[in-house]
Amino acid sequence: MDITLFWISFVAYLSATLLHILFLSLKSSQLSVGATVFMGLGFLVQTVAIVVRTKLSGHLPLTNMFEFIIVLAWFSAGAYLVSVWKLKLRLLEAVTGPVIFMLYVSASLLPKQAERQLLPALQSVWLQIHVSLAALSEAVFLVAFVASVLYLVKTRTAPVIPGSFRDRLPSADALDELTYRCVLIAYPLFTIGALFAGAVWAYKAWGSFWSWDPKETCSLIVWLVYSGYLHARLVKGWGGAKTAVLNIAGFVWTLFTLFSNLILGGLHAYGV
Repeated sequence: MDITLFWISFVAYLSATLLHILFLSLKSSQLSVGATVFMGLGFLVQTVAIVVRTKLSGHLPLTNMFEFIIVLAWFSAGAYLVSVWKLKLRLLEAVTGPVIFMLYVSASLLPKQAERQLLPALQSVWLQIHVSLAALSEAVFLVAFVASVLYLVKTRTAPVIPGSFRDRLPSADALDELTYRCVLIAYPLFTIGALFAGAVWAYKAWGSFWSWDPKETCSLIVWLVYSGYLHARLVKGWGGAKTAVLNIAGFVWTLFTLFSNLILGGLHAYGV
């Protein structure tokens, strides 16, 4: 039943993505509203799917790649809806929605079977803290990433992007500030969840706080990139395009980290 609900939310997110694309082309506010309605519907159905999967499996859906990406997409959809409510930046939403759908597409390609008998390493509250906070922080990083991309479109693409599209974007200062505020929220969540809670869980599961596992190492690089972003912004006084590029690099590496266990293996390979 949970898989059926996930496919229903998949269709809802697909519908929202198509409406977002049409909105970018036709500039109709009704298309944007329709896309938001479908995003809300997808989020609602996905919430029910997560609750059902939790009840059927007896644990939170945080133990394999399919579940992690689904939860990441769920948090991202929640961040999207908060941005609709708080920011009302339709073009930001129109780009964020398709990125969320792409996450859903990647999840649909992975094994979907829920594990009812977990490995001993996965039977820990620290795993739940580690994975849930990592997913939440990455959802907020996603919004920061979209804002940085739009910042560069606004300020650096005059010969390529039609002026009418650039003119519809929020001001460069607003996009730069949104990126900064999102990173300020996501950075401590990632630090506590992906690194601190992950290290405690690793100690309980494997007897060592740090094993230089490929996914651990990639997560450390993510943390260093975003640390560099905040250092450049707060200490060096950087802003604008330089920090936008640094933020984009951080999220691209975050995506690589997400799938690194599929590519590099390691102790996290159980999570396929």
